[in-house]
Amino acid sequence: MSMPNVPDIRPEITLKRDEALNLLLTSIALEEIGLSHIINAEGEKIQRFVKDHCVDLNDVLKINRSVEIMLRNVIKNQMLLQFKLEDIIRLEEMMTHEFEVFEE
Repeated sequence: MSMPNVPDIRPEITLKRDEALNLLLTSIALEEIGLSHIINAEGEKIQRFVKDHCVDLNDVLKINRSVEIMLRNVIKNQMLLQFKLEDIIRLEEMMTHEFEVFEE
């Protein structure tokens, strides 16, 4: 059996540096919105669970552990987004500084 033929596809996207930075900022915002939906869903999960009057301590501990794990993962993701944002800010400052040097 021979290897499949893959066409020579070269997608070319041309972006200016400030456009790329804006896209990166937008991606952070969209990820934060997604994380906020996850946090909201975890809150709703707890509310549904609390409304159930037939719960025992074991059930409470299980739901607590489940929410804790999810929130830990959300926090980890937010830390990565913070690093990404700091890098974007640093790039923006570098760009501004480059333009100031060229203008002098």
